[in-house]
Amino acid sequence: MSATADHAETNLAVRLGFQPDQVVQEIGYDDDVDMELRQAIEEAIGSDLVDEEYDDVADAVVLWFRDDDGDLTDALVDAIAYMEEGGQILLLTPKTGRDGYVEPSDIGEAATTAGLSQTKSVSAGKEWAGTRLVTPKAAAKKR
Repeated sequence: MSATADHAETNLAVRLGFQPDQVVQEIGYDDDVDMELRQAIEEAIGSDLVDEEYDDVADAVVLWFRDDDGDLTDALVDAIAYMEEGGQILLLTPKTGRDGYVEPSDIGEAATTAGLSQTKSVSAGKEWAGTRLVTPKAAAKKR
């Protein structure tokens, strides 16, 4: 990977709100995840992502979710349980036309039902779309 591409990926992690010394929990890891994005997030926070077995609170959650992974609302509610108040969830779903694609309307409905607000949608790699979700309290602080 070129230095320019590496810089762009790191900037994406920073633009998504990842900051040094954050504890970021990763849920839904599988062999199809975007390794460059994972690395960029780890570089932005200055440490490794913690896995689903982590038993303390995290500042943010990276949730890889595919259409056949079950109920998105349940996955979001579970992710909130691991998160520090005011934290964020980066929901990563396969892009349009890819296996496991999740309709944007399904994401919006699940986020609302889980008590989250959608703040940003981004292209998070070649195969993945990212949706940044925050608790209403965190959304109010950003205003």
